[in-house]
Amino acid sequence: MHHSVLSPMGPEAARIAELSWLLFLGGAAIFLLVMLLLALALGGGPGVRRRLGARRAILAGGVAFPVLVLSALLVHTLGVAAALGLGEPAPLRIEVTGRQYWWEVRYPDREVVTANEIHIPVGRAVELLVDSGDVIHSFWVPSLHGKIDMIPGRVNRRRFSLDRPGVLRGQCAEFCGTQHALMAFFVVAEEEAEFERWLERLRAPVAKPEEPFLAQGWQAFGQAGCGACHAVRGTPWAGRSGPDLTLLGGRLSLAAGTLDNHLATLAGWIAGPQDIKPGNRMPAFNTVLDGPELRAVAAWLESLR
Repeated sequence: MHHSVLSPMGPEAARIAELSWLLFLGGAAIFLLVMLLLALALGGGPGVRRRLGARRAILAGGVAFPVLVLSALLVHTLGVAAALGLGEPAPLRIEVTGRQYWWEVRYPDREVVTANEIHIPVGRAVELLVDSGDVIHSFWVPSLHGKIDMIPGRVNRRRFSLDRPGVLRGQCAEFCGTQHALMAFFVVAEEEAEFERWLERLRAPVAKPEEPFLAQGWQAFGQAGCGACHAVRGTPWAGRSGPDLTLLGGRLSLAAGTLDNHLATLAGWIAGPQDIKPGNRMPAFNTVLDGPELRAVAAWLESLR
């Protein structure tokens, strides 16, 4: 899993990584030079100290050198920023809305919605449009691109591509409340054919299960009122205040990167989300669903792949 600006997965991230290495190495070289001059000033002979304290040396080292270095760095940084510009509209558009404390992901051209996980085909240009549904958030995938603010009432754009398959971790990079640290997401870079298959599964309506235990979970989900907040494609439930649960069982995590995704953690999250992630907007259902119903709901949701 990639979560470092020094592990780029696309051309935009590679440019940012090159700039980072320039800053790291350049800063280290300047630090070593300053330490060398300091050692000479403290331990050198009178002639060395006299030359280091001369007006010409002070102007050269304290004025001319910083101006030249910082000017060159500014020109180079502006060139990198220009290369990371918006460019031409991308063929694949993805909309992401930050919410306390999860991510709504939409593919408007395909009319599908998911949450906390973004699938992207390798080699295709992508236009990302981000906004916020409540407070200011910040969308950041270090291996993909730089940070981009998510501001209520404003749409910000970023264009990029990925050059190889892999899983990237992203994080909210702007303090947004008590569970800001537990507001992560994943970007899945995959081949075009695999991406299209994922979209088709996401577009397909979820049918009522025939297996009795899963059917019990389906029924309990509706009776408990879960559909007032959550949507499952093709079912009577189309809530929008919580994450869309279509294909929930196939996601890499639960609760925006808080838990691994399997049957036990899913049941635990439904029973006591405030014990796991205090301050999120999902109420506990351990007093609404009895043990068998809770296990059935978790099993049905886990089967959605």
